[in-house]
Amino acid sequence: MNDMVNHPPHYNQHPSGIECIEITEHMNFNLGNAVKYILRCDYKNNKIEDLEKAMFYIDREIKLEAQKQQTLNEDKL
Repeated sequence: MNDMVNHPPHYNQHPSGIECIEITEHMNFNLGNAVKYILRCDYKNNKIEDLEKAMFYIDREIKLEAQKQQTLNEDKL
């Protein structure tokens, strides 16, 4: 019987055998979520939806980084 809460099948079906949390726990929230959706997209029902979710988190990260850069540049003035 599968443990659908802690270890659903798509958590470690990647050919590497690595569970994505082993990677993403070392990243910030947005990048970790993007990687999670990318690593699992081939093993779930809707690949396009998962890739769109990854893009959502990447876009959020880009916006945050742009805001940080703008603040840094303004502080230098």
